[in-house]
Amino acid sequence: MDFALGQIVLTPGALRALQKAEQVPHAFLHRHVRGDWGEVPDADKRHNADAVQRGSHIVSAYTTSAGDHLWVITEADRSVTTILLPEEY
Repeated sequence: MDFALGQIVLTPGALRALQKAEQVPHAFLHRHVRGDWGEVPDADKRHNADAVQRGSHIVSAYTTSAGDHLWVITEADRSVTTILLPEEY
């Protein structure tokens, strides 16, 4: 289920959350690009699976080991993937 991630961007809040959890972005990006959408509702999982084929945006949601929530969003044109906190959306 691999797809292009484009440029990888982290928001300041996501960077702080990852540092606090002593985790690296790669772990979440790897899950995202392999189709492990994390903690999104089933309807969003179905949307993501279709979006890989159709070229729509893809959204995953994860929780760091420190309990912070992260979203990983790949744009429809696959030019950018952003890791951010939900409140930074």
